[in-house]
Amino acid sequence: MKKILPVYFALFVVVWPVLLRAQNKIDRKALVQRHNVINSGTDTLSPLSVGNGRFAFTVDATGLQTFPEHYDKGIPLGTQSEWGWHSFKDTAGYKFDETLKTYTLNGRNVSYSIQWNQPGRNRNAANWFRENVHRLQLGNLGFLLLHKDVSEAQITDIQNIRQELNLWTGCISSSFTFDGEQVKVETYAHQGQDLIAVKVQSPLLAQGRLKVRLCFPFPTNQFADYGDNWKNPQKHYSAIVGSGASEATIIHRLDTSQYFVRLAWNGVASVKHTAAHQFVLTPLDKAAELTFTCSFNPKKSTAALPGFAQTQANSIQQWKAFWQSGGAVDFSGSTDPRAKELERRVVLSQYLTKIQCSGHQPPQETGLTYNSWYGKPHLEMHWWHGIHFALWGREKLLENSLDWYHHVKANARAIAKRQGYDGIRWQKMTDPDGNESPSSVGAFLIWQQPHFIYFAELDYRAHPNKETLDKYKDLVLADADFMASFPTYDKEHDRYNLGKGIILAQERYKPEETYNPTYELQYWRWALNTAQQWLKRLGLQPDKKYAQILDKLARLPQKDGVYLAAESSPDAYTNPKLKTDHPAVLAAYGMLPYNDKLDTVVMKETFNLVWDVWDWKDTWGWDFPMTAMTAARLNMPDKAVDALFMPIKTNTYLANGHNYQDGRLRMYLPGNGGLLAAVAMMCAGWDGSTTVNPGFPKDGKWKVRWEGLRKMP
Repeated sequence: MKKILPVYFALFVVVWPVLLRAQNKIDRKALVQRHNVINSGTDTLSPLSVGNGRFAFTVDATGLQTFPEHYDKGIPLGTQSEWGWHSFKDTAGYKFDETLKTYTLNGRNVSYSIQWNQPGRNRNAANWFRENVHRLQLGNLGFLLLHKDVSEAQITDIQNIRQELNLWTGCISSSFTFDGEQVKVETYAHQGQDLIAVKVQSPLLAQGRLKVRLCFPFPTNQFADYGDNWKNPQKHYSAIVGSGASEATIIHRLDTSQYFVRLAWNGVASVKHTAAHQFVLTPLDKAAELTFTCSFNPKKSTAALPGFAQTQANSIQQWKAFWQSGGAVDFSGSTDPRAKELERRVVLSQYLTKIQCSGHQPPQETGLTYNSWYGKPHLEMHWWHGIHFALWGREKLLENSLDWYHHVKANARAIAKRQGYDGIRWQKMTDPDGNESPSSVGAFLIWQQPHFIYFAELDYRAHPNKETLDKYKDLVLADADFMASFPTYDKEHDRYNLGKGIILAQERYKPEETYNPTYELQYWRWALNTAQQWLKRLGLQPDKKYAQILDKLARLPQKDGVYLAAESSPDAYTNPKLKTDHPAVLAAYGMLPYNDKLDTVVMKETFNLVWDVWDWKDTWGWDFPMTAMTAARLNMPDKAVDALFMPIKTNTYLANGHNYQDGRLRMYLPGNGGLLAAVAMMCAGWDGSTTVNPGFPKDGKWKVRWEGLRKMP
């Protein structure tokens, strides 16, 4: 007996922690599915999307894109892919050099690609390169619903709507009645192809009153493109270029862009070209069920398409794998009334950023739903779109877009060379090939510059090996080379200044006058220090130029015991204009960690002043998680949660999870990504933090369980 007891004790010591962990393990399926989205009407801000990160398809209450005009002032019914781009013909022969303007800054001439104000060829050239290339709406796929008199249905004819997005499986199930007859629809997106699969069940099929219609819109060449521009039919071309008993291939050509759409179905049906850029799939076998797939591809293919059952199985398997990987946060059991809503936002933001932001290019701010800024990505926003993937243990989804920087580095190097700097200067507003877009703000922004070093460092923390170092070292060091050559030596004060010739992340400052912004100074320090660490990891000596800049980079500017947005703006908190847009001064100790150049007492005073005097109604969706990050680092968890729930329009999260901004940006994915980054940090903390759930109040109202998250730097 004496010998048995130690054995039992040893087993208890080994087994009990395992049982305890199993007991505390989050039920991920229950967590995710309690936030399935349910629609019961045709709210224009409630469309649902399926997608895979490289392709997304947004539907109305019918489960397809039947009524696009109804939604174009809300969240449009878009079909977009990362390969789908177009440019109108340049009949004027514009040269990119015509967009350049030379500024004399810090004693030398530097050229920037800007938007010209005065009429003339320079302005026309700038507009041309800004608008082209633009992202395409690839097609509108909806139902053709016919009354008994053969007139087409209006959206008001759709009744008894119940629609649900099953987040765990990636299925949108839609049910409605039309003329008293029920229609049931299931919509999936394939996770490896630009393809949707649909099952339709309705007596209307056998009656010939429910068909499927594919229409090709014309690009607007405007800031936005809602996918329902039917003008200019003579300016593009579409036709059936292949057909069989259960499949048809359609080409769509615009100028030099072309792509193919393939429809494949079960049963007896036909596809006909019924009007300009309209193609109708009509069931012919009088069955009450139709299943079909619709594939979008830049090249013609004859490979067999996966059917509905295959796509369904693919979606279910891949979404289960997604939700069971990486991190999860469960707020159930909390008594703070905001906890349930925060959990909803977190779950839906994971779904939306997965389908909209995890492709092989930095995403645009409205993802793969509709164009903003002509569909072009903004590299300063890539941080907000992407770092949460690494913090949530899904760094592969961030890695997907990091290879793009290798693809565009030649253009980035050309910008630096043109302006007289070393290394590579990352673009701001750009396109799939890294071409610079003229911008009177973007050309002067610099806070996108250290982002790549941040991305690479996050990936190294997840995979601290030689392979990671070798993969990113050239870009990390070329990035740092630019950062070391960019500051200007100030002989009078024996220091290096950032600027003049910059615009802050807070886009309210004139570039000709601005220098030494607090956030950018801290980001410069962090990035150059990190580059030195990379050199050490690579077995190389520290870079002398990096060290010189780090030693003498300007101190963080202060006035009256608080940090200024920039040394050049002592009126940062008295000038009403300078209390709008991003309160980016807070990012110096929120997005970024502590270093010995920062005084946390001064930063806390700065935080309190910004909290009290900022014009919060003139801010953006990522400003609230940014503020929460700073509050968390300052040991102000109550303020961190308050920041996430500040009652401001741009901090609105719609029923479908999208972060709403205004009538122009009805969805704004940097807000969703920022929320996920902030919550990961508030749970798992940051380097050096030891408090459990440091970003949440310890008032007994918050029960926060999480797993699979990683600390922030």
